[in-house]
Amino acid sequence: MPDGRPHLQLVEDMPRLRIIEERDAPAVLDAFDDDAMRRQGTIRTLEEARNWVSFMGGRGERLALAIDLNGQMVGAVVVSSIDQENETGWFWYWMHREHRGKGWMSRAAVTLADHALTIMLLHRLELGHRANNPASGGVARAAGFLMEGVEREKFLVDGVRVDVHTYSRLATDPWPETQRLPLDL
Repeated sequence: MPDGRPHLQLVEDMPRLRIIEERDAPAVLDAFDDDAMRRQGTIRTLEEARNWVSFMGGRGERLALAIDLNGQMVGAVVVSSIDQENETGWFWYWMHREHRGKGWMSRAAVTLADHALTIMLLHRLELGHRANNPASGGVARAAGFLMEGVEREKFLVDGVRVDVHTYSRLATDPWPETQRLPLDL
């Protein structure tokens, strides 16, 4: 502090949620170049990334949102397999490896869950995560999901059976205190 004034520490901008767009394909390709993303699917080429973006960006039985940081997609949060008759949907998410651990996914998840349970008129959201991925469980709980059980040895990962923890959030559950992200729809 040579001038006697305290230095202001720059804080990284907070992301926002928006619809997934064609321009997100390179970011998707980069994100899927990670062993941790294997359960989300395989994307090895820009064309495959474009196909994923096109599918996810389409409306219908899903609402897929990009987690956008300064114009760059760094993750996704999705409600898919929407069953209007039963007012349910499957909830899932992923974050680029360089942006994990900042709390952004929890904020993105609670924002979309709130939207799905109010504006989209769903009553129940469901999700599951590998038992050996406690960070995903932390996101689920921060977004107001309650653990319902364990699906024993559901997945076979690299020759090893892995349990899956199942969660749900109902429209009638208490709303979590987790901060929300801006939502641009």
